[in-house]
Amino acid sequence: MKSIFDNVSKECSKLVTNAYSTSFSLATKMLSDSIRQDIYNIYGFVRFADEIVDTFHDYDKQSLFKRFENDLDNALEEKISLNPILNSFQETYHKYNIDRHLVDAFMNSMRLDLHKKDYLTDEEYKNYIYGSADVVGLMCLKVFVKGDSEKYEDLRSSAMSLGSAFQKVNFLRDLKADFEDLSRTYFPNTDLNQLDEASKQAIITDIENDFSKGLQGIKKLPLEARFGVFMAYRYYSKLLDKLKKTPALEIKSARIRVPNYKKVELLTRSYVKYQLNLL
Repeated sequence: MKSIFDNVSKECSKLVTNAYSTSFSLATKMLSDSIRQDIYNIYGFVRFADEIVDTFHDYDKQSLFKRFENDLDNALEEKISLNPILNSFQETYHKYNIDRHLVDAFMNSMRLDLHKKDYLTDEEYKNYIYGSADVVGLMCLKVFVKGDSEKYEDLRSSAMSLGSAFQKVNFLRDLKADFEDLSRTYFPNTDLNQLDEASKQAIITDIENDFSKGLQGIKKLPLEARFGVFMAYRYYSKLLDKLKKTPALEIKSARIRVPNYKKVELLTRSYVKYQLNLL
């Protein structure tokens, strides 16, 4: 029965989320049952595309990515895929009428990671972040508002800002791995060989502005999504606080993270804030 295959596909997407990101999976668990699986489905898709370009160094990444892209096209057209991750994603894609442009923009940014090593202008940087992060936020927003076009347009800008903030925090956290292991630099007009406190602060100020815009949108999200997204916001804000207190030279030499016990503590405090309407 196809329903069995679909259930297996969804379990695969959930497994991918839990295996790859404790912070995202924790936040996703805080979403309503009615939308949680669809967020797993989106995460599984974007995670697999990202893994191809970031970690499969012993394989022909170009070939793997092209194959994944072809399988994606077929899945969205035929509404089925033998790749369980794409099978679950296509269900969410069609269920909420996700704009194909969002999917294409994401894949375009992932394709850039196959060969592009630096972003020299603000325009290149913004376009990459739009495709790699903002559109993922917009796909999730489609689920959060259950396809309501009016609510989607009202929250679109803040969802993009939140996606940008999350991605920029990731860039700053992963500075060492991106620069040394992948030879990539995302921040324009920044010499990572000589990253100083002033450069670091400029990056942080930009992220804080995105967070401020994103928080305004979180407050207007439907109840089914609000606490889960607020939890993700709180986690990334905590990570940004740690990066803020970490000397620039140390950020370049180590990966800053929030320990799992701190994530649980953060969950408790976030829940209190949420219940007291202190967002």
